[in-house]
Amino acid sequence: MSQFLEFTVLGLILGSVYAISATGLVVTYTTSGVFNFAHGAVGMIAAYGYWELVTHHVPGALAMVLVVLVAAPVFGVFIEWLLMRRLLGDTGERPVMVTLGLLAILIGLALVLFGENRGDTLSPLVNGTIRILGVGVTAQDLVIAGSAAAIAAALRVLFHSFRLGVALRAVVDDPELLATAGASPVAMSRTGWVLGSVLAALAGVLLAQQQQTSLDTYTLALLVVSGFAAAVFGRLRSVPLTYAGGLVLGLAVVYFGSYAQPHLGTLGPDLSAALPMIFLFAALIALPSVRLRAVGRLSTLRPPRVATGWESLIAAGAFCLVALACSMTLTGTVAGGTSSFGVILDHTMAYGIVGLSLVLLVGYAGQVSLCQFAFMGIGAFLMGKVAGGGSLLGLLLAAVVCAALGALIALPTVRLRGLYFTLATFAFADAAYTGIFPDTRVLGQGLNVGQIVLPGLSFGSNRAVFLLLAAAFVLTALLVLAIRRSLLGRRLVALQDSPAAYATVGLNAAFTKVAVFAIAAGLAGLAGALYGTAAGTVGTSDFDIFTGVVFVLFVVVWSVRTVSGAFLAALSFAVLTHVWTNGVGLFAGAGIVLVGWTPNGILGIGPLARLVPERWIGRRHRATGDAGSLVGVVDGREGEIRAAG
Repeated sequence: MSQFLEFTVLGLILGSVYAISATGLVVTYTTSGVFNFAHGAVGMIAAYGYWELVTHHVPGALAMVLVVLVAAPVFGVFIEWLLMRRLLGDTGERPVMVTLGLLAILIGLALVLFGENRGDTLSPLVNGTIRILGVGVTAQDLVIAGSAAAIAAALRVLFHSFRLGVALRAVVDDPELLATAGASPVAMSRTGWVLGSVLAALAGVLLAQQQQTSLDTYTLALLVVSGFAAAVFGRLRSVPLTYAGGLVLGLAVVYFGSYAQPHLGTLGPDLSAALPMIFLFAALIALPSVRLRAVGRLSTLRPPRVATGWESLIAAGAFCLVALACSMTLTGTVAGGTSSFGVILDHTMAYGIVGLSLVLLVGYAGQVSLCQFAFMGIGAFLMGKVAGGGSLLGLLLAAVVCAALGALIALPTVRLRGLYFTLATFAFADAAYTGIFPDTRVLGQGLNVGQIVLPGLSFGSNRAVFLLLAAAFVLTALLVLAIRRSLLGRRLVALQDSPAAYATVGLNAAFTKVAVFAIAAGLAGLAGALYGTAAGTVGTSDFDIFTGVVFVLFVVVWSVRTVSGAFLAALSFAVLTHVWTNGVGLFAGAGIVLVGWTPNGILGIGPLARLVPERWIGRRHRATGDAGSLVGVVDGREGEIRAAG
């Protein structure tokens, strides 16, 4: 019984940690309609700021006041003014991408200013130990538990008992009506971001003091990830339910780690690490769909013009000639290593195929997926395990198995839209990265992948491997463009523009969502298999969850609706990864700031778009009226369906 009480107390303390981070997410979402993926990164910057002040002999209490009550509110005002104001009411992919971009910027800045980790740990704000029910609990743990409970209670009173709280909630539901009542929607949204930043900073400082090892940039930035599950448990609206969800999750993690993990062998630690994301995925598919509705109004973009079949073939031929010319610079065999230039070329082609899967899924269908690198890792694993690695069968299975797995993941999430679908893919990506790939039977510290062997053909040289990857990229690009010109492609555009109109004409939205997600997952798995073939050895770090998120940002920055955007994203990502690693996050984040102003990305900027023939980049169809239009399919014929704005 004493052991159970000890586990219970520890679970409640851990649950309070989750509750603090999740409460800030709920506050921001409730008052702005934007789910802040950068919430943990704000806490990470606050922790480093607190660390700098303390190391310069500023008292801990004063340092916390300066960071939490001075710097954090100023940062919240700045972010609302620079990024979020023009996104008020937008429930498309832009708010998700902008906050992911902010995450990339803050992590990039932290890496430049502070490095990846600090050797020193933070001393607790309060020292001492207290025994509760016979269990020793540190005073710092009690501070965290008390802070979580006090924050939840105070916010509950604020939102339901004060005029300010009612106005903060109303700014998302109906900003126009709020303005007629004499309150400024902009001011209310700004206040929400200030509250969210304050809570993020508080969580960052308190959580950093719990770290037993040195401060780590990625660990601090992703500490809030576990709080996603508690926030969804509270339906992103209810602070008390979010607090309860954090406690339930904390207890579940401790009980599982104490009672179940010892009986699961080497699988136990991996499942324990992935448990919060499993909890998140279960919460997403278990809550009634009526409660998982989008907030605000939709902001749609008209699809760009897609190249014709002949135009695609001509462009593919030109691309192959350029690739052949680049291959002339590559010498040597794969076993002997490759030059940096050769590695960049190989990675560009492999990442390019992943980019094309995002064009199909995000650009055409409007479903933001953050788990393409997870499918990429699964594809590399299958390639390395089947027939000793390097088998053509492994390449085929990588695509087929990933497509089937994508369909299985999509089936329980077909009713989810927008943010909730994105969170489901993020949960799968994090579970794969923390609970599957580290296993020594999967990727572990490294998995050898052989070169493909075909009858009469040898892919043992650097040049041959690159040409294989280039050919795969070209064929994938032709496939994606062919899908866009097909009946399925027109349905994807119609589904993205107006799901209600899509269902009204009798089309099956669930089948379309599952089909496109399965195809995109299969392409990502194929890219992973080819990536493994080129690299020779792959490990967990090759498919890092943060790297996958940043690559999605690269594609969006260039243009997620065009094949050209996918290639340029892959090229710039591969170059920066090998030339200036810290610049990857900064470029992605800065580009997303641009996306806040120009939704079509760099290739959609007017002057640049006019420099390149429209048939290669694509253009937006001319507007016909104020409400807009979408391409639909009725009885096999392509027509126009008016969207109701």
